[in-house]
Amino acid sequence: IGAELDMAFVKPRQRTKSGIALLYNEETNNTYDVCLKLTKEVLTIQKLDVVCTSGSESQVNHRTVVLRRQATGGLGLSIKGGAEHNVPVVISKIFKDQVADQTGKLFVGDAVLQVHLLRTAGDEVTITVRYLREVPSFLKLPLGSPGPDHSRVSSPLFDSGVHLNGNGNNTAPSPPSPSANEPKYEKRWLDAVSLPLLMARVSRYKAGKDKLRFNCFEVFALDGASTNILQFCTAAESTDWLQAISTNINDLTQENVSIVHMGWACECPEGSAPGRSSTFKFLALRGPYFYIFKSPPISAADWGQAETTYNLYEVLFKVHKLWMAEDCWLQARLYLGLEHSPEQDTESLCFSILVGHGQSHTFRVELATDLAIWEKSFQRAVFLEVQRIQSKSYMCSSQGNVLCFTIDFASGFTCSESTSKTILWRYKFSQLKGSSDDGKTRVKLLFKNPESKQIEMKELEFANLTAVLHCIHSFIAAKVASMDPLFMCSQSFLGNYTNS
Repeated sequence: IGAELDMAFVKPRQRTKSGIALLYNEETNNTYDVCLKLTKEVLTIQKLDVVCTSGSESQVNHRTVVLRRQATGGLGLSIKGGAEHNVPVVISKIFKDQVADQTGKLFVGDAVLQVHLLRTAGDEVTITVRYLREVPSFLKLPLGSPGPDHSRVSSPLFDSGVHLNGNGNNTAPSPPSPSANEPKYEKRWLDAVSLPLLMARVSRYKAGKDKLRFNCFEVFALDGASTNILQFCTAAESTDWLQAISTNINDLTQENVSIVHMGWACECPEGSAPGRSSTFKFLALRGPYFYIFKSPPISAADWGQAETTYNLYEVLFKVHKLWMAEDCWLQARLYLGLEHSPEQDTESLCFSILVGHGQSHTFRVELATDLAIWEKSFQRAVFLEVQRIQSKSYMCSSQGNVLCFTIDFASGFTCSESTSKTILWRYKFSQLKGSSDDGKTRVKLLFKNPESKQIEMKELEFANLTAVLHCIHSFIAAKVASMDPLFMCSQSFLGNYTNS
């Protein structure tokens, strides 16, 4: 378990990465190979295409190729598809060292647009082709097989179909002498989609549903552009890419040092509310507030357009209990994202924000590391805010008298008369030994008298009891944290909290 945890959390932050994946097109229900290139700021999706590398080129996307049948062989290619399959006729196999291969102009995946003399199998066949960047699923190559060195290599998937070939045992004919002006072609990965990662988000869940996709995810840019669904062969590969992309998104988003943390999370509807589905929200911990946005704030004015804003010291952060597997090795793999379980879909990787009057928001993140970052960020944001304000006062009542209850970072709890400001009682944080409340407005605070060693009860009534209790929790947590040298050391490195 330790080795796998080290692999996921201790290795250096990876800013760049490249590799092969499958892209699923929901409209055509096809999957096809793409090349992913990740940089610090952009995720680029590349698709295979045939390009002219030299010579004159009259038509950019189309190639017209003349195949001359040799006496000792056929044309050396196979095709699949057609109107009966509702797909184009596509070259599915090219035989090495035979006529089609020798032209250097034909590739597996070329769609046949026009043919002359094909049906009569004449000595000369002229075909016009165009490379399909999105090959139909039943014609697609095995993952990772296309490329400059394999562009005309046959695949077992293509062995059936129409063969325009002679006796395979015949000796291959000598290739014709190439002309200096003849265009030359090769397959290359070309940029198709470039998604900026600033304030982007990733999702492993189906849109509008809580159904988890296995070994795949989508990336959404700030402007709403999407990669479509990226699929991977293994859970480990999918998690590695998801972690790398998420890391770069977080690094870009947190470059503003005045913001403790911000990013996307999926807000889950409370209970089983009918007609409500999960929606993505952009969350931010900035200054004294916790913000909830429908879309990220781009300009200074956007910060005033938040859907909801809460005072940080009156908010309680709660991590949901993770579903635990009996097998410790399975649990480690579940935590790292290398395994999935149906029990994880609803509660796993969730946290709640408890606010005043018993209200709450529940959010789901994609990775366990995201959950850890949000938890540490809340601790840091609350600590900084308590350090800034130092004290907070609330109006309350006791036995018909209007009082002022003050929580002070240095001195603890103080209760005074609202008009005369006369102090009625004062206790340190360490003297608070317990509390109980009616869940509405009344709370009983139990303090230990340092002289008599007796427990003294103070009963108070507040208009917003939940906010007061959360504020007490925030001040006590900040007080405890201020006595932790490791925590205080981490506060001196602004912006490095995500690495702790």
